[in-house]
Formats: sequence, structure tokens, C-alpha cells
Amino acid sequence: MKIITQIHEMQALVKELKKNNSIAFVPTMGYLHEGHLQLIRTARRSNDITIVSIFVNPIQFGPNEDFDAYPRDFERDKNICLTEDVDIVFYPSVEEMYPNPLSVKVLVQARTDVLCGDSRPGHFDGVATVLTKLFHIILPDRVYLGMKDAQQVAVVEGLISDFNFPIELIPVATVREADGLAKSSRNVNLSPMERDQAPAIYQSLSEAKEIIEDGEKNIEKIVSRVRDNIETKTSGTIDYIEIYSFPELQRIEKVQGKIIIAVAVQFTKVRLIDNIVLTIES
Repeated sequence: MKIITQIHEMQALVKELKKNNSIAFVPTMGYLHEGHLQLIRTARRSNDITIVSIFVNPIQFGPNEDFDAYPRDFERDKNICLTEDVDIVFYPSVEEMYPNPLSVKVLVQARTDVLCGDSRPGHFDGVATVLTKLFHIILPDRVYLGMKDAQQVAVVEGLISDFNFPIELIPVATVREADGLAKSSRNVNLSPMERDQAPAIYQSLSEAKEIIEDGEKNIEKIVSRVRDNIETKTSGTIDYIEIYSFPELQRIEKVQGKIIIAVAVQFTKVRLIDNIVLTIES
């Protein structure tokens, strides 16, 4: 496994590799967990070379979000990548990625004023900007993202489509605990009681899926069912329960086509997000 920290070295290597190999790219901010491992394993199954980037991107952090407090452990991440047979880890510094103040920045025009993006203005501009840089540096054939952050998947789908990147986006299903709770490094911040309650989020989404498949099309009734379940079974405070078209993330009058049901619940020390995407024929 190679560890590369310089852009010019990464570009020179990938230029040679692309002559005879397909390139898979898994972008991360490090502190790898099982969700990342699922992305890596999925990427390795269908590509010749798998590249993982580890870069905590400062320009996607808002003024009230602590960039310096974001967890980092490169030695741990390096060993995980080695165990998972990653071919290349791209580990640039902030100074390498942003040697000068940006003269151009990607501005995301759609899919960001709802869900988590509504409370994080500028966040997805930072995500889209760093991914544009990384796509040009790594030149992947395929990029792998987890559906746990479905809004990010939707934004990146738009970025790839609008800018004509010759890249295939592969969304990978959310990795879950045995009781359905979406795996996240944030789950350790749940109290024992909250950890027992948290699976109710996915259970509520699954029940919504069932009633939709049984014929319920009224959005208010579906949202109400999810809300009642979460409020009854958890002590968390609901941030949002939303149903949108996917990946457009536009409001819809009734359930039809490809949709996302997305939820965010605030517990004492952690905010959990989850979603289900499904397609309903008219």
C-alpha cells in the first residue's frame, strides 16, 4: 500500500495506472468506521485499483463547527486501509490542498436548502469544491459514497452530472447494527437508555415504507406515523421528518416515483440522521 501526500505525485502515479486499470475512489475525512469499510470492500470488488483519501476539509465546516475538534487518528486509519487491501491512501495536508486562498469555489445551487443542509449554509459548497479538486487529482472511474448521508449523495450526483465528470457514482447502502441503528462514530455519545431507544428511528422508517407499499400516498399521514412512533419510543427531539423526490430533493404533492424519507433526531449529546430511499410506481 502506498501513502501519498503530494498532489503532483498522486497525479503522476494515477496517470500511469489509468492506462491499464480501473480506478475506484473512496473519499473520507478519516477516523474510519464500518461504513467506510463497506465502501472500500464494495469498491475493491469491481475495480483494479482502490484509492482512499483521508482529508479533513476545512472549507466545509461552518463558523459554529469546530474543525480542530474533528477526530483524527491517521495511524489507526492507515492500519485499517492496510488490512482492507487498499492500494493507495492519499493523505494531503491542508496546505497542500489549499496553498493559497481560493479564487474559485463551487457554489451548489440546488439540493442543499433542505434536510441537514438547511442548517449548514455553505457546507455543501465546501464538499463540492474539495471533491472537484480530488476528482481532478485522482481521476477515478467510480466514486463510492454511503447512503447514510443521502443528501451528500444527491449533491455529488448533481456535481458529476452538471460538470460532466467521466465518473460513475456508486451509492452504497447504510451499514446497520443488528437492531437496525445506522452505524456511526457518533453512536458512542448516546446514553445507555438512548442507545436502547435509537433503533426506533429506523423501525419508524421501515414502517413508513410498509404503509407506502400497501398503498398510502398521503405525505402528511406518513410523516405523522413516523413522528408518533419516534415520539412514543424515544426521548429524542425530532429535528425533521421529510419526504422529497430523490435525488432532486424537491417537495412532492404525493408519494410517487423515487423518493427519500429522511429523519434527524437530537438526543442529549448527539444528533442522529437516517433515511430510506424507495421507488413507487404511479
